[in-house]
Amino acid sequence: MTQLRIPAVYMRGGTSKGVFFHAPDLPANPAERDRVLLRVIGSPDPYGKQIDGMGGATSSTSKVVIVAKSLRADCDVDYWFGAVAVGQPVIDWSGNCGNLSAAVGPFAISAGLVEAPADGVATVRIWQANIGKQIVAHVPMAGGAVQEEGDFMLDGVAFPAAEIRLEFMDPASGAQAGAGAALFPTGQRVDLLDVPGVGVVEATLINAGNPTVFIAAATLGLRGTELQGDVNGNADLLARAEAIRARAAVAMGLAGSAQEASALRPHTPKLALVASPASYTASDGRVVDGASIHLLARIFSMGQLHHAMTGTGAVALAVAAAIPGTLVHRVAPSGADGRVCFGHPSGRLEVGAQAQEVHGQWQVHKALMSRSARRIMEGWVRVPGGPDACV
Repeated sequence: MTQLRIPAVYMRGGTSKGVFFHAPDLPANPAERDRVLLRVIGSPDPYGKQIDGMGGATSSTSKVVIVAKSLRADCDVDYWFGAVAVGQPVIDWSGNCGNLSAAVGPFAISAGLVEAPADGVATVRIWQANIGKQIVAHVPMAGGAVQEEGDFMLDGVAFPAAEIRLEFMDPASGAQAGAGAALFPTGQRVDLLDVPGVGVVEATLINAGNPTVFIAAATLGLRGTELQGDVNGNADLLARAEAIRARAAVAMGLAGSAQEASALRPHTPKLALVASPASYTASDGRVVDGASIHLLARIFSMGQLHHAMTGTGAVALAVAAAIPGTLVHRVAPSGADGRVCFGHPSGRLEVGAQAQEVHGQWQVHKALMSRSARRIMEGWVRVPGGPDACV
């Protein structure tokens, strides 16, 4: 049987990697599209390695992105993100990937979907279709092409690249079905969740970037300085973290039951841990001085501790730090400029949020973050079997 040959670009965005597609190159039927994308990535893989696909067997590298010219007057392109489970035949389209958001503008320019100046900075207005939010990417250009080389270093990425500035517009509301439109979906800045097998857990449930759950690291018996190796081999710890995440999904109106959240919605909400600043050794061996950060943060992604920090997790953290009463603000209120610097397993990251209280309600205009991106490989992916329409 002849394999399908589908145009694709393999890209790094921030501390993630994914396979990027132009929407017309994929099947229009969602079920057939997902079947093809699962096969591209190599899921489900009972061995957990994704050897027969493009996935890297981690939550940071098992991802797909679809981009199309936007039908909206206020945006240039529409962007869909899929988090692909490694061991199950599941693609979770419920949330965004803040890291890969940095690669959407460069992909759109290189694919001819967006006009850009030969030199300077191209502004690409992106509609994040999963969550119904606008992202504005500022992409450097040089000699008529996206500038990918530069001296911007991002902790969690080994090599320097050109800086891409991202603005997540009006990030503090949930346009997803069932998520409502509230910044705090329960109406509380701190909730008490009764989690089976864990007990009562203090948590901040927030819609910003992606639906996110913040708890104190001590809730799981952690210090907040842990790396992946300290957490991801501990099955009991991971099970307790997932129980909290799933119970929070129900409280946020994102799932009908904890079982449904674990089975069908593994990507969102994210569960993040925060703690007071302390010095620690990052995953590359460098020492992060506790005096150089405002707080420690760790985040779980698709059931595992993330090697750095998800982009949307950073957005949620920035927003929560700006609002009194949240667990994040309790540990590290953001400064007058709305910025906060936190330590994650791969180093440090600074993010910011422009927020203000109006008539007793908090409004967040945008969250700010810098990332980098580059094309790793471009051409075609091959998929065994399937309909003739997918060519």
